[in-house]
Amino acid sequence: MGSECGPGGSQSRAVWCAHSEGWTTLHTNCDQSQRPNNQQGCFRVCDWHKELYDWQLGAWNQCVPISMRNSGVQRPAVCTRGDEGIQTREVGCVKKSDAEPAEDAICEYFEPKPRLEQACLIPCPRDCVVSEYGPWTSCSKTCGLGLQNRIRSVLAPPLFGGSACPNLTEFQTCHLGHCSGEESLYSLRVGPWGPCSVPLLRQARQAVKAFRDTDKPRRGERTGKDGDREDVKLAKDIDRPPRNRDRQGRKEKLAKDEAKPPKAADKVLKESEILQTDDILPTLETVETDKLEREVEKRPKEGKVKNKKDKAKRKLAKLANRNPDRPSRQADKAKRKAKKAKNKEKREKMRERAQERLKDKGKLKDPETSELIKKKRTRNRQNRPGGKSWALQIGYQTREVNCVHKSGEVEALSFCADASLPVTYQACVISKDCEVTEWAEWSACSKECYDPNGPKGERTRIRKVTQFPVGQGAGCPELEEKEECTPQGDKVPPCVVYSWKNTEWTECRVDVLLSQQDRRRGNQTGLCGGGVQSREVYCVQSSADATPNLGSLRSKEALRPVDSDLCLGVPPNTTQFCHISCPVECEVSAWSAWGPCTYENCQDQVAKKGFKLRKRRIVNDPTGGMGNCPHLVEAIPCEDPGCYDWLVVTLDQCVPDNEAACGPGTQNPQVQCVNSDGEFVERQLCRDAILPMPAICEVPCPKDCALSPWTPWTLCSNTCSGKSTEGKQTRARSILAYNAGEGGIQCPNISSLQEVRICNDHPCTVYHWQTGPWGQCIEDSSIPAGNTSVGRARGDDNSCSIGMQTRKVICVRVNVGQVPPKKCPESLRPDTVRPCLLPCKRDCIVTPYSDWSPCPSACQTGGNVKRKQSRKRLVIQYPANGGQDCPELLTQERECDAPSVCSGYRWKTHKWRRCQLVPWTVRQDSPGAQETCGPGLQVRAVSCRKQDGGQADVEACLKHSSPMPALTQPCQVPCQEDCQLSTWSKFSSCSADCVGVRSRKRVLIGKSKKREQCKNHQAYPLSDTQYCPCNKYNAQPVGNWSDCILPEGGRVEGQLGMKVQGDIRECGQGYRYQAMGCYDQDNRMVETSRCNSHGYIEEACIIPCPSDCKLSEWSNWSRCSKSCGSGVKVRSKWLREKPYNGGRPCPKLDHVNQAQVYEVVPCLSDCGQYVWVSEPWSVWKVSNVDLKDNCGEGVQTRKVRCMLNTIDGPLEQVEDYLCDPEEMPLGARNSRLPCPEDCVLSDWSDWSPCALPCNSSSSRQRSASLLRQPGESRQCSSTTETEPCKLNANCFHYSYNITDWSTCQLSDRAVCGSGIKTRMLDCVRSDGKSVDLNFCRELGLERKWSMNASCVVECPVNCQLSEWSSWSKCTHTCGLAGKLWRRRTVVQAPQGDGRPCPSQMEQWKPCPVRPCYSWRYSAWSQCKAEGAVCGEGLRFRNVSCFVSDGSGQQELSLVDDELCGDVDFAVDGDANVTLEEDCTVPCPGECYLTEWTAWSPCQLSCVGGEDLGLGSVQVRSRAVVAQDPENLLQCPEQEHEARPCTEGQCLDYKWRTGPWRGSSRQVWCERSDSLNVTGGCPLSSQPTSDRSCNPPCTKARSVCTEAGVCGCEEGYTEVMTSDGVLDQCTVIPVLEIPTAGDNKADVKTIRAFNPTQPAASSPGRAGRTWFLQPFGPDGKLKTWVYGVAAGAFVLLVFIISMTYLACKKPKKPQRRQMNNRLKPLTLAYDGDADM
Repeated sequence: MGSECGPGGSQSRAVWCAHSEGWTTLHTNCDQSQRPNNQQGCFRVCDWHKELYDWQLGAWNQCVPISMRNSGVQRPAVCTRGDEGIQTREVGCVKKSDAEPAEDAICEYFEPKPRLEQACLIPCPRDCVVSEYGPWTSCSKTCGLGLQNRIRSVLAPPLFGGSACPNLTEFQTCHLGHCSGEESLYSLRVGPWGPCSVPLLRQARQAVKAFRDTDKPRRGERTGKDGDREDVKLAKDIDRPPRNRDRQGRKEKLAKDEAKPPKAADKVLKESEILQTDDILPTLETVETDKLEREVEKRPKEGKVKNKKDKAKRKLAKLANRNPDRPSRQADKAKRKAKKAKNKEKREKMRERAQERLKDKGKLKDPETSELIKKKRTRNRQNRPGGKSWALQIGYQTREVNCVHKSGEVEALSFCADASLPVTYQACVISKDCEVTEWAEWSACSKECYDPNGPKGERTRIRKVTQFPVGQGAGCPELEEKEECTPQGDKVPPCVVYSWKNTEWTECRVDVLLSQQDRRRGNQTGLCGGGVQSREVYCVQSSADATPNLGSLRSKEALRPVDSDLCLGVPPNTTQFCHISCPVECEVSAWSAWGPCTYENCQDQVAKKGFKLRKRRIVNDPTGGMGNCPHLVEAIPCEDPGCYDWLVVTLDQCVPDNEAACGPGTQNPQVQCVNSDGEFVERQLCRDAILPMPAICEVPCPKDCALSPWTPWTLCSNTCSGKSTEGKQTRARSILAYNAGEGGIQCPNISSLQEVRICNDHPCTVYHWQTGPWGQCIEDSSIPAGNTSVGRARGDDNSCSIGMQTRKVICVRVNVGQVPPKKCPESLRPDTVRPCLLPCKRDCIVTPYSDWSPCPSACQTGGNVKRKQSRKRLVIQYPANGGQDCPELLTQERECDAPSVCSGYRWKTHKWRRCQLVPWTVRQDSPGAQETCGPGLQVRAVSCRKQDGGQADVEACLKHSSPMPALTQPCQVPCQEDCQLSTWSKFSSCSADCVGVRSRKRVLIGKSKKREQCKNHQAYPLSDTQYCPCNKYNAQPVGNWSDCILPEGGRVEGQLGMKVQGDIRECGQGYRYQAMGCYDQDNRMVETSRCNSHGYIEEACIIPCPSDCKLSEWSNWSRCSKSCGSGVKVRSKWLREKPYNGGRPCPKLDHVNQAQVYEVVPCLSDCGQYVWVSEPWSVWKVSNVDLKDNCGEGVQTRKVRCMLNTIDGPLEQVEDYLCDPEEMPLGARNSRLPCPEDCVLSDWSDWSPCALPCNSSSSRQRSASLLRQPGESRQCSSTTETEPCKLNANCFHYSYNITDWSTCQLSDRAVCGSGIKTRMLDCVRSDGKSVDLNFCRELGLERKWSMNASCVVECPVNCQLSEWSSWSKCTHTCGLAGKLWRRRTVVQAPQGDGRPCPSQMEQWKPCPVRPCYSWRYSAWSQCKAEGAVCGEGLRFRNVSCFVSDGSGQQELSLVDDELCGDVDFAVDGDANVTLEEDCTVPCPGECYLTEWTAWSPCQLSCVGGEDLGLGSVQVRSRAVVAQDPENLLQCPEQEHEARPCTEGQCLDYKWRTGPWRGSSRQVWCERSDSLNVTGGCPLSSQPTSDRSCNPPCTKARSVCTEAGVCGCEEGYTEVMTSDGVLDQCTVIPVLEIPTAGDNKADVKTIRAFNPTQPAASSPGRAGRTWFLQPFGPDGKLKTWVYGVAAGAFVLLVFIISMTYLACKKPKKPQRRQMNNRLKPLTLAYDGDADM
C-alpha cells in the first residue's frame, strides 16, 4: 500500500490450531469451518482525514440510579438531596458529509473518544403541596338535601415522581328543611351567542317565505317520540358564503330534514337551513347590490363618475338576471328612482334660492374662494370616518335554548313550559380584521453625512391602515419599522466634527486659596506660591485641518460656540493649579571693616579728594537681579588719600642695643605692600608710602621686672568719631616677675600695663548712592524700526520693540538724607538708564455670538408667561499692554416670536348614528316583539386630531394617543307606548357649601309629551333636587420635614468680579418645608386649595456654618539647638479653636501636648560664631609672701566671657552655654611667681597638630619663649613640651555628616506650591563632637551631596461643589410621598488640609400634596344567564373613580367620576378596560370546575436553602364544585397546570405541633413563609399526634405525659402510691412558717421521697403512704424545686453580706493634703479625630 491513504488496506494475523492444554497441533485437528480469518480490510488514516471525519455525540439518556445498576449499593431510606445516578449516551465516528458511520479508530487517531457516561443527580421526589381548606360554601339548595363544598388550591406541583395532588374539594351534605312543594327538575339553559350574521335582504326573505310555503306539508308529516326531546336551535350564523359549501351535502341534509316529523315547539325556522337553498343570493353579493344601488343613486352624473355609474349599472343588471322571476323588484326600483329624482330637483331649487339670498346680501364668495372651499370639503369628506376603513356593518347573532334535567340530560322544551323563553337574538357588529397597505419606501437616512466612527442614522418606513379592526377582528400589526442606516455615495459630505475649545487661563490667583483658610488673609497683596487659575470651555464646529490649540493669535480663530451636547469627548479641565514664583529677597553680607583712605580712582590721582570705603556683597541670587538690593558701598571723605600702603606683617625679635645681653633694643618690622582692598601687590607700588619704623623694645636683665608681651589691639569701639563718640583701641600686658630690691628696673605701675589709642578718627559723615525702582519701559525713538526683530527672540509672533528704562539715583548721607552728588564717589555711581523689551500689545478676542437658544417646547399652561431665548459670546483672550478692550455686552436676550404649541394627538368622537334593530324577519316570531322598536346597536365614527384641533392621520392617534374609543354601543328604540326622557342635566352650582339646594332636570321627548301616563311625575320625575353638599375641610401636616434649604442665589462673588468655583453659601438661615394635606369630613383627600392652603408649612431653620481649625501665627524660630555644627530649630503654632460642622481639619498635633503644632528644621551653627574671650591675667597673689623678694607660689585670675563673634571681632557677650565648654580657657591658675634673677618664660604656645591618621608613635609639642635671662647659678626650665598623640584624646579624625531633609519651606507669602527643602553638612570629630567645617575642608574631604532640593507643598484646596441643580420633577404625580430633589456634584475634591466635602449632596422638599385619582373596578357581579336559569351568561362590573393619598395604607374612597377627568381611562395601567365578560351559570345539580386560581409564587427546588439548579416553577389549579349528591360521579377531574418561571425563592417545610390536649395534639406542616400546607413535609419525620397511657389516666387533673405515664396538669403535683402509681393530683402547697401557738404545723410533715424507693408504710395505712414528689414521671426535677433552691440561695447570700458589713471596721478619715502652689493654666485639646 505504501503511502496511500483511506480504505482498501489489509491487515493480517497468524492463526494456528492449539490443543486445549495449550500446545500447537496440526490445522487438520481443528474444525475448518470455525477457523478465524487471518486477514481483514482496514482504513489507513492520514492527517487530511481530520477534515472528513468527526465524533458524533448522541443525547444523554435518562438518569439511572446507581442502586439499580449495582446490586450491592443500597438506596438510602430517607432522601435528602437526591439520588446519585449515571446517564449514558452513544458516541460514534461518522463521516461529516453524509453522517455515514466509520471505524472509531479513524477519529481516535485525531482525538480521544468522548466519554460515554457521566454522573447525574436524580432529585428527591417532591410531593404535591396544597393549601388549607377555605370556608364551607352555603348549601346548594334552600330546601331538601344539598351539598356544601370547601376548596383548597395547589401550591406546588408534584415533581420528580412525587405523590399526586389530593382532592382539592371536600363535600358534605346539608339539609335546610323540607321543601313545601315538588322540587323542580328542569331548567332552561341558554347557549353562547353565535357568530354575528349579516341580515338577509328582501330577495332572500321572499325566497325563504316561498321555501316555507312549499315545505309546510312535508314537515307536517313528521311524527315520532324523539321529536319532543330535540333541541330548538334558533337562528344560526353563516361563517362563509353558501356557494362555497358542498352542494351535495346540502341536498342530503335537506332530504334528511324532509323525512323528519315537525317539532312540537318549533317557532322559527333555522336560519342555516334557509341560507342553504340554491335560490338565495349570496350574502356578500346582496350587500354589494345595496352598495351599488347607493352608488348609482347618490353619485353626481358628470365626468369620471359617469363611467363608474355605468359600470355599477351593468353589475346590478348582471345580478338581477340571476332572478328573472322577480319583476316586482324592477318596478319598486323605478318608483324609488322617480321619488329620488323628485327630491333632488326640490333640493336644487332650495339651493338656488339660498344662493340668491346670499347674493342679495353681498356674501356670495368669488369663484376662486368657492373652489377652495369645495376642495376643502372634498378633503374633509375623504378624511371623514365612515369610508371603507371604517365600514361598520350591523348584523345579528342568535343563541340556543335548551331544557336540561338536573341530572344533566337535555330534554324537550315542553318540559320547561312553565318558564318564559328568553330572547334569542341581539344586534352585533360584523367582525373585521385589521388590514394594512404594503410597506412604503424607506425614508431618507436621518444622517446626511459620512462618519465611520460616529453613531449611525435611522430610517423608517410606514404602512397605513385600510381597514380598522371591528368587533372581535384581529388587531393591527406594527405600522412603523425602523432600522439603522449609513448614507452611501460619493456625494455624501463628511460629517461636521465638533471639538472642545477653551479660553486662555486666567491669571494665577493665590488669594482664593488663602481666603479658603482665613478670609482675612484673602486681602493680602504680593502673594505667591501655589494658586488656582480657571478658564471657560466651549464646543465649536471644527474641520479636519483646524489646529486644536490656541497657542497664538492665528490659531485662536473666532469660532461660534454651539450646544455643548454636540461634543462627545470629555471636556478639558476648567481649573488647574498654578504657581507664582515667590520673589527672592536680596540678602547681603555684613559690612567689611573700613578701608584706608584712598583715591576715588587710583588711575587718576589729580584730585586730592579721598574716601574710606566699606563694602558688603550679595550672598544669594535675588529675583529681578541686583536692582532691588540695598547699596553695597559706603564712603567717608578723608584727607591724604593713597592707593597703596605698607602693612606690618610681623615684628622681629627684640635685639638689645650695643650688642648687649639685655637692656633696651629695637624690633624690626616685616612689611608687605597692599592696595586699598588689602590685597598684596608689588612692593614698588608702595614707593611713595612711608615705610614703618622699627619699634622700641627692651630685653629684661635678671634683676629687672619681667613683663609679658602686649596683647593685640582690640577692635575699634566706634566706626567713626564725632562730637560725642570717639573710636578707641586698647592693649595690655602683665607682670610676670618682679625686679630685685636693688639694681633692677622696677615694674611699672598698674596704669602703665594698659595702652589706649585713637582709631576711626574720621567723622561720622557716611555717604552712599541710593537707587530708585526702574521706571516703565518706554519706546526708545533712537532705535530704528528695523531693529525690532530683536524683540522676537522670545518666539512671539506679534511685533515687540526695544525700549528704555530709567531710574533715579541720588547721593544720600546716612541719617541725614539727600545731599549733592559730589559728596559720593562718582566712579561708584549706578546706571540710571538701561534697555528693556517693550511688552506686546494684546487685543481682546471674543467669539461670535452663538445661535439663539431654542424657545421652550413645553406647552404653555395658562397666563401670559413670556418665554425668552438668549445667545452669548465668550472672551478667549483678554486685552493686555494697552490693547483693545473687550466689549461690555457678552449676552443678549429676546422674547420668543410665537408661543409654543403642544404636540400630541387625541381622538375625536362623532355623533352616534341611528339605532339599528335586529331585522324584523329574525325577531318577528318572538313574543312581544314590535317591528319598529326594541333593543339594537348604534355606531359612530372617530377621527384623529392634533392638540390644536388640526386633522391628523389615524395612525398617529394609534401610536401616540389613548386607546380608540368604542365604535358601537347598545341602544334602545323606544316603542310608541314607552315614555322617552332626555338624560339628566348636570346639577346646578351651589353658591356655597352647606347653603341651599342644587337641582337637575330632564324633559319628555317626542310623542311622550302628549301621553298621559308619561306626565306622571312620580313615575317619571323631571327634576331632582338635593341639598348642597356640606363639605368641611381641614388641613393637616403630612410627611416629614424637608431638608433645610437656603434661599436661592447664595453664590458668593470673589475678588475682581471672578466667580469662585465652589465658593457657594453653604450655611446660614434657611427654610424647611412640610407638606399640608387637605381632607374632607369623610377623611377623603381633596385639593389643598379647598383648605385655603398653598400646600406647605414653612419653618425657619439654621444650617450651621463650618468652622475651620484655627491656629495662631507661627512663633519665631528658636535658636539652633547646637552652637556648633548641625542642630534643629523649632517654631510652633497653638490651637485657638477646634473645627466643627465639617470645617477644615487641623494638621497633625503634637502627641504630647495636643494643643500645639511644631515645625522642626535642621540648622547649622558656625562653630566660630561664639568664642571665648579672656582678659589679661590679673596681678599675682602670692600666698606665702616673701616681703623681701616678692616671689613664690601664687594665684592669677582673669575674666572669661562667651562673645558673639562678628567680622569685626567679638562684640557682644552672650550666654556661656553657647560656647564650647571644652574649649573654655582657665579663669584662674596656680603657679610660682619667679623671684629676682630667676628665668622667666612666656606662656605656652598652642599644641602643634598631631599627624593624621592618629598613631600612638606620633607626638605633639608646644613651646615657650625666653623673656628674662636667669641670673648666675640659675637655670631655665625646658622651653618645649612633648606628649604622645592618642586617638580621641588629643588626636582626632574628621568626617562629613549629612542631616535629614527638612520639611518643605515656603516663602512667607505663600501657602503652598513650590518650595525648598534643605539639609545640613556637618563636620564631626571621631569622638562624635561637631566641629567647624574648616577641619574637614583643610583635610580635603570630598563633598558629594546637594544641600538644597526643590519640593512641593500640596495646596490646601477646599472641597468645591457645583451649584445645586434645578429641582427635579416630582417623584410622584400625586399622593403624600412625592418629593422634589436637587443634587450637586464634587467639582474639586479636597486636597491637603482643605475643607472636606459635606455629606449632603442632595436635598429634597415635598411636592404639593395632590389627591391620587384612579379608575378602579368594582367586584364582578354574579354571573347571570338572561332569561334562563343557567347556561352561558354575562357578568358585569363598573369602573368608578376613587381617591387615595398614594401611601397604599389608606383605603380607596369613592368620589365623583368627574374628578378622574384628567386621568387616563385605564385600570392598573391596562387601557383595555373590560366591563363585561362571558361566564357560565351552572344548572341546578350540575357539577363544574371553578375558575383558575392565580399563579402561585415562583418556587425553587432547594435543600437546606441551597438551590439545586433545577429551575423554578409555579402552578395554578381548578377545583370541582358539586351541587347534588346524585351527580358526584359525573363530576369532571380537577385540574392543575405548572409553568417554569424566574426569580424563584427557596421555601422549606417543617412539622409543627400544638400543645397536648389529653392524649392528642395537632400536627401540621408549615412552609417557611408561615403558610400551613398539606404535603411538603417528609412523612418519615412526622411527630406523633396521639399518645395513650396504660392504664388510662382517669384521676382528676391528670394527663398522659410524653413519657407515657400519668402526670398532673400545670399547677398540680402528683401524689403517688407506694408502687409508683398516680393516686391523686393536688395543688402545689405554699410553705408557711409556724408561729407560737400555731398547732397547724404539727398536722403533717412534708417530706420528699425518691419515687423509686417509697418509705415504709405507716400503721393503719398499709400501701397508702403519700408524699410530695420533687421528681416528675419522666425522672426530671420539677420547676418548683428550682424555685425553692434559688430562694434559699438568695437568702443565704443576704445573711452573709449583712454579717460582713456589721463586723467590718470603719476606715479612718484621710486628711487631704492641699497643694497651695498654683498650676499653670494650659490649653487642653482632646485630640478629636476631626482635627
